[in-house]
Amino acid sequence: MTTASPVSADTASVPISTDPGGGVMGDRFRALTLGIVSVVLVIAFEATAVNTAMPVAAGELDGFGLYAFAFSGYFTTTLFALVVSGQWCDRSGPLRPLFTGIAVFGAGLLVAGAAPGMWIFVGGRALQGLGGGLVIVALYVVVGRAYPERLRPSVFAAFSAAWVLPSIVGPLVSGAVTQHIGWRWVFLAVPVLILLPLAVMGPALRRSMGVPPAAGRGKEQPLLKGAAFDRRRTGLAAMAAVGAGLLQYAGQRLDLPGLLPAAVGVALLLPAVLGLLPAGTLRAGRGLPTVILLRGVAAGAFFAAEAFIPLMMRTERGLSPTLAGLTLTSGGLSWALGSWIQGRPGAERYRTPMIRGGFVLTAVAIAGAALVLVPAVPAWVAAVAWGVGGIGMGLAVASISVLMMKLSTPEDAGANSASLQVSDALGNVLLMGLAGALFGALGGGSVAAVHDGAAGAGSTGAFAVIFGVMAGVALLGALVSGRVRKAA
Repeated sequence: MTTASPVSADTASVPISTDPGGGVMGDRFRALTLGIVSVVLVIAFEATAVNTAMPVAAGELDGFGLYAFAFSGYFTTTLFALVVSGQWCDRSGPLRPLFTGIAVFGAGLLVAGAAPGMWIFVGGRALQGLGGGLVIVALYVVVGRAYPERLRPSVFAAFSAAWVLPSIVGPLVSGAVTQHIGWRWVFLAVPVLILLPLAVMGPALRRSMGVPPAAGRGKEQPLLKGAAFDRRRTGLAAMAAVGAGLLQYAGQRLDLPGLLPAAVGVALLLPAVLGLLPAGTLRAGRGLPTVILLRGVAAGAFFAAEAFIPLMMRTERGLSPTLAGLTLTSGGLSWALGSWIQGRPGAERYRTPMIRGGFVLTAVAIAGAALVLVPAVPAWVAAVAWGVGGIGMGLAVASISVLMMKLSTPEDAGANSASLQVSDALGNVLLMGLAGALFGALGGGSVAAVHDGAAGAGSTGAFAVIFGVMAGVALLGALVSGRVRKAA
């Protein structure tokens, strides 16, 4: 539930709606809500389907050494796209980056589905990340501009609810296609779903954002005439993406020559992160900096663990692709439940406890999923554990988004929305890269014949360490969560 970077221009140029009447599905907002939720629906289906197909794809492409790279490569390019999208939204509104991102996302799926080798496959995933980064910032800017503050928790809950159907159908469809037709069609078929938001919801989105029909396609009116892209921020985003990529490459090598790209990666990444995130983020400064930081901690810990669950269920428990993917279904369903809970009337006073409790539940879920490494523990325990984690993430992530909006002025809403997504992508890149390095160093990369259902040898310890580290990161988030409150 993937997921922006700093925006240089003034986002207050388009007034934020203050109409007190109606809900997110009322006459005023129905078209807009259906439009943006349909976009999230496509991304959610892709994510659940890809998680199911990935172990088989890596097996057939002989790419277990790059397994984590196939996930982190997505978020690496997202880092750059988030910054570009944020500034693009401020310059000419969110619709152009939104539709461009959808098209690029679909192109990445086609590249991955036709890939002859693992590196090309990773390249396709990176192209998907470029499109996804453009899309997610545009969606957040739409929410900040079009909805009054009282409705935003419900909008974020709708985002989570959009994952429910894909969480149920995605693993079943992807598993069946992977087993009977081939994993490539999981990627090649998803772009068809992109036609829905492009062809059906496009006009509704334009009307909701105040673009007159006479403007025509591609004629969205500029919000800030003469506004230019911030070259400094764009350069920082490029530095962050290149630095993260070099660190991942060094983590895959794990040898002496790999020290050079690792050093260059750190030298590029650290100043870029300091420039892209609000001051005090890395030291968990009170208020907004901690809110931004916790988004990356939550996303990184949860999704780094989730990426390895289907592979673990295939190699350690011998499950089919369908059953291995269905292990994650409970997380998608319960995430929507947690997000719904935080959006209920009266929940605002418990915002900080919900964030802390969400992190604790996430840590418990990650540790619980690792229990299936013990042969005596039934495989369904992982699904139950991931259901607990989904509730935790629904509580924490949606509450973090609401707090970010609450702590932002209209002038800073776009920039802070972007920073929230940068933190999300950065947390995924770094912790996914760490998980991949641990997996390779502990012998997980040598796991064999996953696509034939054979159990892997020597990978149990690698999985245990990855889940242990990610559970610890989630607990660290719980300890820091009290700092989301501003100092008295």
